Amino acid sequence: MQHWLICRGGAGRPLPATRFTLERHGASRRPSVQNGDLAIAYASVWQAVFAVCEVVSDPEHDPARERWSWSFAIRPLVAVSDLDIAPPVEAAGIFPQSLWRHSHIRLTDAQFGAARRLVEEGSA
Repeated sequence: MQHWLICRGGAGRPLPATRFTLERHGASRRPSVQNGDLAIAYASVWQAVFAVCEVVSDPEHDPARERWSWSFAIRPLVAVSDLDIAPPVEAAGIFPQSLWRHSHIRLTDAQFGAARRLVEEGSA
């Protein structure tokens, strides 16, 4: 099992502070993510971690899509309900500069553990 950070939203389409959905995650290239992996959801415009998710499908390709033609299903395990109170990504030892132009990055066990604790504390 691998641990990932999945980037959600962007400058052109930021996530709303509340009522966001976590069902699928898209990527421009075939991701290394596999069914059963765990991921931390990161709101890029907010620069905050806000959910712990389980990957519940292997990557699937949709050739009809020009952008984000790869995707995989995710299921939230725990989430902060409002991005205004979500913990900053730096508090987990993950720095936004490492996320440039990536839809997902691999996390170390320590980074994943720290981010998971922050999300769990923020959701209580």
